[in-house]
Amino acid sequence: MNRKLVFALFLLFIWIDAVAQIPSSSRSRKAISRTKPLLLAELQAKQFSFGSPIFIRIFKESMELELWVKSGTRFGLFKSYKICTYGSKGLGPKTKQGDGKAPEGFYFVTPKNLNPFSNFHLSFNLGYPNRYDRIHRRTGDALMVHGDCVSIGCYAMTDRQINEIYTLADAAFRNGQKFFRVHIFPFRMTAQKMNQYKKSDWIDFWNNLKDGYDYFEIHKDPPNVEVKNRRYIFNSP
Repeated sequence: MNRKLVFALFLLFIWIDAVAQIPSSSRSRKAISRTKPLLLAELQAKQFSFGSPIFIRIFKESMELELWVKSGTRFGLFKSYKICTYGSKGLGPKTKQGDGKAPEGFYFVTPKNLNPFSNFHLSFNLGYPNRYDRIHRRTGDALMVHGDCVSIGCYAMTDRQINEIYTLADAAFRNGQKFFRVHIFPFRMTAQKMNQYKKSDWIDFWNNLKDGYDYFEIHKDPPNVEVKNRRYIFNSP
């Protein structure tokens, strides 16, 4: 058999296996089927393609979830969603189980983090605690972005909103994206905001988050995130 054909078949089998590992349920399939036609029109209007890689930013203070879609080598803002709630404990990172806080920091979501059987319509796990959280001995689990518009520590959206976000995540995975990044900030990290909160107990942590925020603002491509000396460090993906 031709070597090129063998290699092509090998890649096809890898892709089929990867797609088979993306979780699915009758609920998620119904949501995707209902939501996809509307998204196709909205994406086309903004010159984005369905199935392109995605990236998410969350801002607590303004209660916004931004969904970015890759076009060429850069990401463009597709839509900003209003978050219903992330609990009542305000700004600052989650540090321990049961503190009622929602995470802040840099996370990534793989196909296995999708939950089409969620008790809150549809959801995906943020992957908290990440390596930074574990080094700082932060505890907690099952921190999600989900539907039902109610939460005490996750980022809760309306069902319509999570349907759209979930549909784009599912499509990106099925089109080959291995994971998508979720960057969570207390607020938009402008010089004015940093000055406003300069006396916060969390200002050193937030200064570190600002490095990652600034990288994306400049490059419109989320950085590769690592942890060194108990701090986040950022470099080209």
